[in-house]
Amino acid sequence: MSGTKPRHLGAVLALLAFAQMIVAIDYNIVFVALPEIGADLGFTAQNLQWVVSAYAVAFGGFLLLGGRATDLFGRKNMFLLGMFLYAASSLVGALAAAPWILVAARAVQGLGGAFLAPATLSLVTTLFPEGRERIRALSVWGGAGGAGMVLGSILGGVLTDAFAWSAVFYVNVAMAGAGLIAALVLLPRTARAARGGFDLPGAVLGTASSSLLVIGLVQGPDRGWAAPVVVWSLVLAVVLFALFVVVEGRSASPLVPLRLFRNRDLSTGTVVTFLFMATFGALAYFLTLLWQSVQGYSALTTGFAFVVPSGLALVGTFAGGRAATRAGTRTTLLLALAISTAGAAGLALTISADRPYAVIAVPLAVLSLGQGMVFVTMFAAASTGVPAEDQGIGSGIATTGQQIGGAVGLALLIALAGAVDGSHAEADPARVVDGIRAAVWAITAGIGLTALAVLNLRRPPSTIRATSTAAAGTAAELSGDRGR
Repeated sequence: MSGTKPRHLGAVLALLAFAQMIVAIDYNIVFVALPEIGADLGFTAQNLQWVVSAYAVAFGGFLLLGGRATDLFGRKNMFLLGMFLYAASSLVGALAAAPWILVAARAVQGLGGAFLAPATLSLVTTLFPEGRERIRALSVWGGAGGAGMVLGSILGGVLTDAFAWSAVFYVNVAMAGAGLIAALVLLPRTARAARGGFDLPGAVLGTASSSLLVIGLVQGPDRGWAAPVVVWSLVLAVVLFALFVVVEGRSASPLVPLRLFRNRDLSTGTVVTFLFMATFGALAYFLTLLWQSVQGYSALTTGFAFVVPSGLALVGTFAGGRAATRAGTRTTLLLALAISTAGAAGLALTISADRPYAVIAVPLAVLSLGQGMVFVTMFAAASTGVPAEDQGIGSGIATTGQQIGGAVGLALLIALAGAVDGSHAEADPARVVDGIRAAVWAITAGIGLTALAVLNLRRPPSTIRATSTAAAGTAAELSGDRGR
């Protein structure tokens, strides 16, 4: 804490980027290891998805709570809690001997992510003022996520092939443990950013409505949208959300201050994060299906197949950050989405059961470059104009949009693919490819819809014009942190 400002912030930013990389690594590692997990632990085809969905439900359901807890109890404290939960649950997952144990461990891992993600993002957005400094920091943070996607793809294949699926969880234990120790040393002690009491009714209603929504969405494609568990989950989610809005409007210390949604950049940025995950975020599922179920790739080969898109996404995060500092977030997002739309359309046109990887890799690389540019810039847009004392819940709102979008998008796209490929798709690879192609065309249309949402961002983008007030506020916070 006593070093010069650049050195101090550089070390802290490296840690925050490392935390983002851990989450990204876990995402791809688990996808590649799913077939081995299902075979070893005896998952059925219907419940194997809960290895992914349990994490998604807990992560998406508790993000608002995690974001507000970050403001109320300190960013460093919530970062430490999230990292600890991540490490402990990964250890339990690695040792799991029954499906329910692994699913429970993944749920706790998602809970850890719900505290870790908003704490990490709000640390970035409060330690670096709006404008060039914040965008550059977000480029490093987002770039670490891209690097994590590459490492996750490779590690998932290598570790599963050389050892066993449990190795993909053990590596998380080592990394999260190292991150926990580093955080104790490097992170500045942060006092409460927000004052007031804890909104327990809002926390219960917000968490319950978010969780039920994700549960209904992830169960719909497998159980059918008319299944009681799906219908009741979605109905209750809507009812509880309506109650949540009423409670928040009357609460003296709301979990989600509704005034934040008057910030057009935050509101629009959250819509963009939702659409981003509903489109880009679902692509890994269909690529895994194509490569493993249709083309017969092994886990190791699939891992290396993800290197090209993940690597180009990494390049895109830095390109997006550089472009945003010159042209602004709004213009950069529109450019990135145009690139992504072209790549997605090219991918839909080239997908087939026997198409060589080299052919598919070309449009996939274009799509992934745009994806990386969108990822870093959308968070810069969403954090614009949010007061420092609300950056935790602001990050939680944007990240909740991201997680809910992933669940909604994947559910709808799986339903679409299933309607196209028919009930006997597993016995006919050509029908499976038809379903995948339909999903990719839908993703292409969704990316175009995202561009329309971006047009609502303020213009010229305020992210480029950091005000002296914001800089002074950040400097004061840093000074206060060093003094504690």
